[in-house]
Amino acid sequence: MDDPMRITYASDFSPASRAAFSQALRLAKATGGSLTILHVLVTPASQFITGAYISQETWDLIESDVRARATQQMDALIKEASDAGVRATAEFIDGGIPAEEIVRVAQSSKTDILVLGTHGRTGVMKALLGSIAARVVATAACPVLTVRMPVEAGR
Repeated sequence: MDDPMRITYASDFSPASRAAFSQALRLAKATGGSLTILHVLVTPASQFITGAYISQETWDLIESDVRARATQQMDALIKEASDAGVRATAEFIDGGIPAEEIVRVAQSSKTDILVLGTHGRTGVMKALLGSIAARVVATAACPVLTVRMPVEAGR
């Protein structure tokens, strides 16, 4: 008997990744596969604040808040998967470059397919912000299912 499909769903908890979660659940249910819900914890302020002094206490509060919010959102996704009859586990990665961490986790866990959302940005917005999904597609060893955020979801 074949091993169940190993599906890794990478989420930043945005509306774009929400659409991909529905697809990851469908795929897990259809194949009887296991689902790993992956989130790379990145402190948002560290991306934008440079050269300013921020006390360690303030950084600790920011990081604590980011982790608490991510944990709350992850718990909701795990519960939704469980309610749908899908075996799901949570995995948090602290820091790093999200695309690289997603690919690393997929490879080390022998993921059969990665599922992630894309904002569908083009032109200048894509050039300025880059695309985690595009980097994952270009570098992952396994198949990658990207799901574009529906227009009605807030674009």
